[in-house]
Amino acid sequence: MKVRSFLFSILCMLALGAGFASCSDDDDEKGPADTGSQLTLPQSRMFILNEGGYGSNNAGIAFYAPNGDADFINDIFFLQNAAQLGETGQAMIEYEDQIFVSVYGSNYLVKLNADCVEQGRVSFVNDPDLAGRIRYIDAEDGYIYASFWGGAVAKINATTMAVEAKLTGLGDNMEGIAACEGKLYVANSCTADYTTYHNDVKVIDLNTFTVAETLTVGVNPNAILEEDDKIFLISWGNYGDAGYSLQMIDPANNNKVTELGVASRMCAANDMLYLVYSDYAGAVLNTFFTYDIKTGQLNNTSFLKNIPEALKNATIYMLEVNENNGDIYIGTTDYKTTGTIYRFKKDGTLVEEFSAGGINPSSAVFFN
Repeated sequence: MKVRSFLFSILCMLALGAGFASCSDDDDEKGPADTGSQLTLPQSRMFILNEGGYGSNNAGIAFYAPNGDADFINDIFFLQNAAQLGETGQAMIEYEDQIFVSVYGSNYLVKLNADCVEQGRVSFVNDPDLAGRIRYIDAEDGYIYASFWGGAVAKINATTMAVEAKLTGLGDNMEGIAACEGKLYVANSCTADYTTYHNDVKVIDLNTFTVAETLTVGVNPNAILEEDDKIFLISWGNYGDAGYSLQMIDPANNNKVTELGVASRMCAANDMLYLVYSDYAGAVLNTFFTYDIKTGQLNNTSFLKNIPEALKNATIYMLEVNENNGDIYIGTTDYKTTGTIYRFKKDGTLVEEFSAGGINPSSAVFFN
């Protein structure tokens, strides 16, 4: 079995050798390590986090081979670890060739290798400061930073998975989180009963792990990401007189907040912000557009060429771009049945659509 795996690895390396030259500096040219795996996976891999149905304890991680050289696996986490992921898979990121997943309902953070084999975890169930449950995560300089409902942020050692510091009393429900230029930006969305919506983002100094500043932003700030040394934020509004808003925070300009337009979901790769606005007035109507971070230009022309009819009016739950080749993946949901993934080339041409493997596909990570 080891000989066969070795020969297979050599063939993969020969086949993909030319592709390594086009990878970004952050990529591991050796490819992901196969450690403790029950499977032999190809070098090019995509993992999809399926949030699961609320209260159903059916979160999972699906495996997809972008090059078509392996079968789709509905729940590779269960297959590799002989255990369920848990209740409500909230967020998933790749950091230093490892996968980190926050599981909101079960209130823990898990570290996986590039084969989705568990390497460690930390539970927050018995921590009174973090019992509000984990939400979103980001990584910087050897640490995972996590936001929590209940107004807390935790600093977690990415190697040992130990909580090394905590900040509490930051607000109510902390949501999106992103690191940039030595600072951590965390959205304070609303009260636990959803009756009061806030309009602030906490800026935390990572050297001192203290709050350095509070920024005033659009009502109900939620999604945050960093790209090209800028912070992008989507506020969800109050579901009344204030709607969705897309904003940019510029750390190099005293954290100036600039309103860019209206969007409900975003992702970024290679200095480009990919955006979707879903208009829920009557039937759902999705609009796809981009923002060029280098030029500061918003382009309202759709980045998709041949949009399937079903996607035009579907509820979009995931928007991801593989920064290695620019392929765009869009996940849809009806909150009850298995979701659908639509894959497009960088030029917007539809490649295929396939089952997400679970309910509510929310995020994805890519290797090579």
